[in-house]
Amino acid sequence: MARIELQNITKTFGHHTALADLNLDVADGEFFVLLGPTGAGKTTTLRLIAGLEKPTAGNIRINGIDVNDWGPAERDTALVLQQYSLYPRLTVRENLAFPLKAKIRNTPPAEVEKRIDYAARTLRIGHLLDRKTDRLSGGEMQRVSIGRAIVREPQVFLMDEPLSNLDAKLREAMRSELKDLQRRLGATFIFVTHDQVEAMTMGDRMAVLNNGRIIQVGRPHEVYNNPRDTFVASFVGSPAINLLNGHLAANRAVVKPQSFELPISGAPASDGPMTFGVRPEDIQLASGAPVEARIHDIENHGIEKIVTLRVGSDLLRAAVPARLEVKVEDPVRFGWDPEKVMLFDAQTGLNLRHKAA
Repeated sequence: MARIELQNITKTFGHHTALADLNLDVADGEFFVLLGPTGAGKTTTLRLIAGLEKPTAGNIRINGIDVNDWGPAERDTALVLQQYSLYPRLTVRENLAFPLKAKIRNTPPAEVEKRIDYAARTLRIGHLLDRKTDRLSGGEMQRVSIGRAIVREPQVFLMDEPLSNLDAKLREAMRSELKDLQRRLGATFIFVTHDQVEAMTMGDRMAVLNNGRIIQVGRPHEVYNNPRDTFVASFVGSPAINLLNGHLAANRAVVKPQSFELPISGAPASDGPMTFGVRPEDIQLASGAPVEARIHDIENHGIEKIVTLRVGSDLLRAAVPARLEVKVEDPVRFGWDPEKVMLFDAQTGLNLRHKAA
């Protein structure tokens, strides 16, 4: 398979800078996720690796070799898109065989059948081989699309939001199947998504992009628990982190003097304005807790409830057991785990306790 290195990559389209001084190192056999909002530069990064675009500046290396001047075929990567790119008048078997019959490959017929059989068994689509692709479901079409990549036996699989057109239940199943497939193939996967649940559940490591720059790289649990700034903290995690403006005073987070003050563990020596970040699972509702609030909203997620608490004009969300009986406008009391509260600089948004990996 392959190690992918992007070194000081900049890509401009006219006056628009899509990527700016981007550095990335994806290990051989790694499932690496590029996560970010629309327009962050994720798809541009994939297209540069695939050779469909050339960098304005910087170098792309595959297995230590500079490939800036190589075309897509020479790089031996396979790109899987959210649009399935299948030929509707061809059968599944013919779609799988198509990439192998190009003149540049000239794969012997016996080898073509061998690779089709392997892809069909791997993706469990053997029963579909003689069916036209326009008669397949969305999940089946995505499997065939991935199968077209597998038969090529590429160095790298590049996947651009391949699950975004599937319904929620099928997306969940396909996340597990893709991760299992990557383990069995031992292949290098670079997977683009704007869905942080996909990033958290699938990636060995992930990079969070915004405005053409990498903000943070790390293992999913590291990025979740140790975000570099408020952008990463708010983008990674569902339900989203609570970000509250206030100030530090004597090891206490003061959001509203007297009515909303809670302790902070390991607070910096200097007091002053701050943004406090606390995950919904780190807020506890209990009688006798320090702060009084009212229930503003309730979301029943089955195994738990996400309740929105209102303290004056401030809203924050807490994850509570599903069995907890509460109604909108009920008075409740809450506290938080002082060890889990994140401290962000009020002006720069940087995590004051971030530890670089």
